[in-house]
Amino acid sequence: AAKLVGETLNMTRVTNHKGSIHYDDLWNVKYLRGFKWSHLTEKVAYERRVREQKLRVEMMEVRRENAAYVAQVEAGKRLDYIEERRRKRGDKEGGGTKEDTVGIAKKKRKIRQKKPFEGDKSSTKSAILGSLV
Repeated sequence: AAKLVGETLNMTRVTNHKGSIHYDDLWNVKYLRGFKWSHLTEKVAYERRVREQKLRVEMMEVRRENAAYVAQVEAGKRLDYIEERRRKRGDKEGGGTKEDTVGIAKKKRKIRQKKPFEGDKSSTKSAILGSLV
């Protein structure tokens, strides 16, 4: 019965009324042997779960970025507060010059970097290959 309905409706007009907006639309129906409705609902449910999972991952990433930003802002506020206290303390202790207070306020931070290995290129390659094998 379903096969007959599929053959009958395929490539026929949706409606025969010329005034209808669906007058030029055609049915495109194909009988799929062994296809069950549950197959379609499983696929839709799977796609919905994947979309929700992607949304959850994206929301977690946004929360993490937001938390990092808030932490940076708070750290900046703390450093500003410390700088303000040092400036006030400098004013109370003897009215240091402006250069002194700026020097105290702006603290340079050093970043340590690993030094590159300087040696014979052939021995470097053999040492790396030897450690891998």
